[in-house]
Amino acid sequence: MTHRLYYTDATLTEFDARVVSIDGTRVRLDKTAFYPTSGGQQFDTGLLGGSKVVDVVDEEESVVHILDSAPSFAVGATVHGKVDWARRFDHMQQHTGQHLLSALLDDMAGAKTASVHFGADSSTIDADIPGLSREKATKLEARANEIIAENRPVTVTFEDAATAAALRKASDRTGLLRIVTIADIDRSACGGTHVAATGQVGALLIRRLEKYKNLTRVEFICGARAVNRARRDYDSLGAMAAAMSAGIDELPALVPSQAESLRALESERRKMGEALAVYRIRELREAASPDAAGHKLIVHRGASPDEIRALAQAATALTGTRFIGSCDAPATVIYAASDDCGVNAGAVLKAALTAHGGKGGGSPKSAQGTAPSAEAIAAVVRDLVGAQ
Repeated sequence: MTHRLYYTDATLTEFDARVVSIDGTRVRLDKTAFYPTSGGQQFDTGLLGGSKVVDVVDEEESVVHILDSAPSFAVGATVHGKVDWARRFDHMQQHTGQHLLSALLDDMAGAKTASVHFGADSSTIDADIPGLSREKATKLEARANEIIAENRPVTVTFEDAATAAALRKASDRTGLLRIVTIADIDRSACGGTHVAATGQVGALLIRRLEKYKNLTRVEFICGARAVNRARRDYDSLGAMAAAMSAGIDELPALVPSQAESLRALESERRKMGEALAVYRIRELREAASPDAAGHKLIVHRGASPDEIRALAQAATALTGTRFIGSCDAPATVIYAASDDCGVNAGAVLKAALTAHGGKGGGSPKSAQGTAPSAEAIAAVVRDLVGAQ
């Protein structure tokens, strides 16, 4: 059995312990300050006897330390452990922030916490509520930060499960429970590491709300993560504002206006492209030679799928016209025919593509496909030219 030092002192980062067993890079100690992945909280890293600790695993009665290489020490030796404090404190901030936010979700929104996930960049709470408005989330965030500023004590006690009262979520465990309490706001059975007072959480920021099954997933970050994320967001907004020769506060009104202008310009560009395609297809048809039936075949190599697609559409509006358009990047071919040509463009193109490792298809009037290379597209075009 491993004595877990972090249960009573989350700030302990250096300790000495006796090596109980070694299995390759897996080391067990008689005691440890390294927290293993448990309850959603990620494991600690650091150094053990000069070797790097890259993972810590909870195996019920014992804690297993995974090293980056075989250790230099032996069973029975006393080794020195050092926990990476920056990582530990970050986890403490996120975990205490989660307890606080879960309590407020319950108190202010009637939403129980169904599950929690602590990630490397952000954390999430799946709240038992089908929807949560941004306005409500903002109020939750504001209240959380008020409690953080009040610097309420966060304490750890050990109580018998049979008599532990006023827990936010009932525990199904028996015997001794480890209870983490945020004064006058939350009492939860928890084995994780926590700060000593809410002020050490620093700040809590709700980032995103997402519907997940019948729950609402609340993404949040605390402490230094919140400050760093706010800095990145501000820098991004500053760059956007500079590109638009505007102030950051003008962006909420300016961006929708710019987006609407872009949509209008794109619509106009598309109309002009279609009109140009009609002119060009007539010019190309005029230069083509008719076959015995008086039909004309246009073979065109374009710069992009959009270009040949517009020409193909224009070709189908003519009479007695077949159109084969291709481009190399990406390797694309389009086959189109006017109704009076008696050609099933989709079937003919699909057969040609299949023969050269491509795929695609479409309607009897117009079809499109891709092939593995420009050479394969050229071979498809040759087949289409010969098709009747």
